Amino acid sequence: MRGGRLTAALASVALVAAPAGAQPSPVGINAAIRNKVEIRGAGTNRVRPALLRERVMLNDEVRTGAASQLQILLLDRSTFTVGASARVAVDRFVYDPAARSRSVGVSVTRGAFRFMSGRALGKPSGPVTVRTPVASIGIRGTIFEGVVGEDAVRIARNEPSVGKVKSKEDEATLIVLRGPGPKSQGDTIPGAIDVTGGGRTVTLDAPEYAVYAPRSGAPMIGPFRLTPAGLAALQALLRPPAQGGGGGSHTARNAALIGAGIIAAGVLGSGLLKGKKKKPKLPNDPNQQQKP
Repeated sequence: MRGGRLTAALASVALVAAPAGAQPSPVGINAAIRNKVEIRGAGTNRVRPALLRERVMLNDEVRTGAASQLQILLLDRSTFTVGASARVAVDRFVYDPAARSRSVGVSVTRGAFRFMSGRALGKPSGPVTVRTPVASIGIRGTIFEGVVGEDAVRIARNEPSVGKVKSKEDEATLIVLRGPGPKSQGDTIPGAIDVTGGGRTVTLDAPEYAVYAPRSGAPMIGPFRLTPAGLAALQALLRPPAQGGGGGSHTARNAALIGAGIIAAGVLGSGLLKGKKKKPKLPNDPNQQQKP
């Protein structure tokens, strides 16, 4: 039943970048919230608290606080996690399930983030790109994480493969592939990312390999294998503790968050896209918090 509802929701629209003056288009929903997350509405200066199950609109800017997180379930079933101290906006989203096509663009100007390609029905093809102040990441069906700003500088500074390099704290970008890579087994589909910046393109196709762009115009460093300490530092930005504790393994937490998001999209998809405000209950998850 859930799959059928989600199919109907996803097949009901083709989302496109709205022309100037038009009402912004929905691109997904807030599937999970931890701690302080705010949204600046597209084309406005109004900032409001993010709400669980609320629609995410094209060009909305997500703003997270320290030790905070928002998980967005996009309508093509991709999942974009916004970690601590971030500024993120989905500024391009074209999805046509009937034509099996999509084009997605996300801008990250600050903070940590994680992208997981979705398994949309019909396996749509088309570019998915994440842009930072100094790099552009082209995604080919995989999972990757990154961080922009002073936290990128902090993590890279302790990586032996990076060494001493001049970095700008408002531009520096660290990107790491999390998988699956070409040697994956089971039903996972191998993927890769192409990171372009500083006059070159670096392809990451093995899990835990990274690239670092220290500043605009500077050559990127990599690929190199991110140390366990570097991976742990990035994870701390992406998986902050929920208010009031939580417990449980990272795997269990992620599964609960993603599962709840898919259920929410399936139940709410058609209503959200039509502007209805029906809010059925989701399975209880101690790591999810609805803002008042």
